[in-house]
Amino acid sequence: MLSRAAETLYWMARYIERSEDITRLLAVNFDALLDTTPEEARAGWLPLLTITGDDVIYKKAYAEIAPRSIIEFLLWHPDNPNAVTACINRARENARTVREQISSEMWEHINRLYFLVRDVNRNAVLDNPGEFFSQVRNGSQAFQGITAATLTHGDSYEFMQLGFHLERADKTARILDAKYLHINSLGEDPAAAYPQLIALLRSCSAFEPFRRASKGELNLEKVVDYLLLDRAFPRAVLFCLNRSLHALDTIGSDNSPMLKSEHPRRTLGRLSADLEYLDIHELLGANMDPYLDKLLYSLNAIGDDVARAYFNTRVILPDSRPQYQQQQQQQ
Repeated sequence: MLSRAAETLYWMARYIERSEDITRLLAVNFDALLDTTPEEARAGWLPLLTITGDDVIYKKAYAEIAPRSIIEFLLWHPDNPNAVTACINRARENARTVREQISSEMWEHINRLYFLVRDVNRNAVLDNPGEFFSQVRNGSQAFQGITAATLTHGDSYEFMQLGFHLERADKTARILDAKYLHINSLGEDPAAAYPQLIALLRSCSAFEPFRRASKGELNLEKVVDYLLLDRAFPRAVLFCLNRSLHALDTIGSDNSPMLKSEHPRRTLGRLSADLEYLDIHELLGANMDPYLDKLLYSLNAIGDDVARAYFNTRVILPDSRPQYQQQQQQQ
């Protein structure tokens, strides 16, 4: 298929996934910090800006860390390229340019999602955002289900799956990176650690799957192992990498100008193999932060390799920032 169409589908998927991930983080934080002190609320909301890599932009727009300000910033602030509204706008614009590649049901649904976020009463949402969070999450998840049910599972579908799962792997790793050190610092205090571990799992839609898969005690080691290395949970990093490998194998590399040794399949396969044989005990403690930084760098490099291998156009120009550069390839 044409590289322009492939790139558009890939980024449409990433934007839809990103809008869901950010909205889920907002919803989990809002529920978890509803009855906390102002100091606890500030400490709890700050990691969301770290996860998205937009803390510098936020500090230019707002004088202080406040829940209402962060919700507004992450949902629709015009200076935030990763705002939920911005992601859905770009996803819809990309969908418009490839109408012939997607199903009518997909187009109709993304249009409904677009009008939902465009026409919402923003002051009412800021006063009580729970329902809006649910609508956006449900809309993003429904789009993925409609895609699976109505789009032929050929190259167009696989480029979208590649986008969905690389974005998902990145977000899971970023959530771990933002939350691990704080939870680890709580040590052996279950009363303090349990709520944080539950919030971490809920941030990845993993609480119920984890409890079904893990029969034992809820602890940081098991949670990290599950979110990084589980082969069956759809948001675990290893699952996402393996699904991305499947997408690349299905797409093939016949039209790629890259040398075989430089193809993203090679980089992605190496990273997946490293995770397959990873001993989680070697990472716990001080080694976790540098490992997650390296993992995020590798995921960004894979995204760059995908762009070089398959795309030679720019659908929407980027706002490149070092801490989130690959994620902004199509702003």
